[in-house]
Amino acid sequence: MEISQLPEECISLIISLTSPRDACRSALVSPLFRSVSDSDVVWERFLPPDYQKVISQAVVFPQTTFTKKSLYFHLSHYPILIGDGNMSFSVERESGKKCYMVGARKLDIAWGDTPQYWKWASLPDSRFLEVAILEHVWWLHVTAKLETEILSPKTTYAAYLVFKLEENQYNFDRRPVELRVQLERREEMEGFNAFLDPSSRNNINMSLIPRDRGDGWKEIEMGHFFNEDGEDGLVLCTLKEVSCSMSWSGLVVQGIELRPRAAA
Repeated sequence: MEISQLPEECISLIISLTSPRDACRSALVSPLFRSVSDSDVVWERFLPPDYQKVISQAVVFPQTTFTKKSLYFHLSHYPILIGDGNMSFSVERESGKKCYMVGARKLDIAWGDTPQYWKWASLPDSRFLEVAILEHVWWLHVTAKLETEILSPKTTYAAYLVFKLEENQYNFDRRPVELRVQLERREEMEGFNAFLDPSSRNNINMSLIPRDRGDGWKEIEMGHFFNEDGEDGLVLCTLKEVSCSMSWSGLVVQGIELRPRAAA
């Protein structure tokens, strides 16, 4: 018996148990498979279970009638601002798992409200209304806090600092900062040191060099963790250098992003 002779409901169930990539490939098999593979029934299964709740929190969302497939690809290409506009949501294109970025205004930044240390500005290539620009500090401490229950379960997440360095940056090429990801209800995880200036001659571990995101910003992985079922409470993602042995300037922070980590 050929699979095309099965009822559409059976073919739909089979395809929905694969992946978005496989569904797109299945659409090339025949007109029947194209119809089923593009159906709302299939793509509803690929979207996060609570996607409607998240979308309802959007600051602005297109007044368009989306099919579930077009909604999936819209959310994978165009992160939406949610809540007060200081957090964004998207889905990973390969898996449909949830991704969040915590914008600078929602981060805990030591001395962030003191103009002589940090200033706030709007940049045209930023996802958020404001970014934080480091003027001058001796004590560098930036933390993102996110509830693990809003992340996709059974998923390994990585946290990424999304940033730029100004041309007149000071000391980010000479001294490393500490990056750490810590789950609230688990044993303390060890942080690691990295240089935020990718041109620094001190960079030895190539895996810790900041990468271009392709959107005018750089990112560096801060650590990773496995989100079992979202019951760990909070995940804390921290950048710090608190030795007070030298001053820092020229760091531009857009936010800290959490997304599924690619397999090594």
